[in-house]
Amino acid sequence: MVDRVSANASRLDRVFHALSDSTRRSILQDVAEREMSVSEIALPYQMSLAAVSKHLKVLERAGLIGREKRGSFQFVRINAEPMKEARQWLAYYERFWDDHLERLQKHLAKGE
Repeated sequence: MVDRVSANASRLDRVFHALSDSTRRSILQDVAEREMSVSEIALPYQMSLAAVSKHLKVLERAGLIGREKRGSFQFVRINAEPMKEARQWLAYYERFWDDHLERLQKHLAKGE
C-alpha cells in the first residue's frame, strides 16, 4: 500500500515538475496539435537543440510525451494520460476552495 502511494506521488511529482516550466508547456501544446520531429519542435525556441532535448527528456520521464525513431529523425507525440491524475489532484482542491468561497459569499450577503 505504501509503495503504491509512493509510486503515485513520484509520478505526480514528475508531472507537476514537467508542467512547471513554460517552455515545456509550450512544447506540449505544439505536439498536442500534431506529431513533430525534434528539430521542428526546436525551431521556434531561441535555445540550442541540446537544451530542447533536455526539456523533452523531462517531459518523457513524466510520461507526457512519447518518441519514435524513424530513419534519422525522432518524432514526438503527446501522451495526455498522466495529466488525468494531476487533474484529479487539482479537482480535489478546487472543491475545497469552491466550498470556502461559497461560505464567504453567504457570510458577506448576510452583512448587507
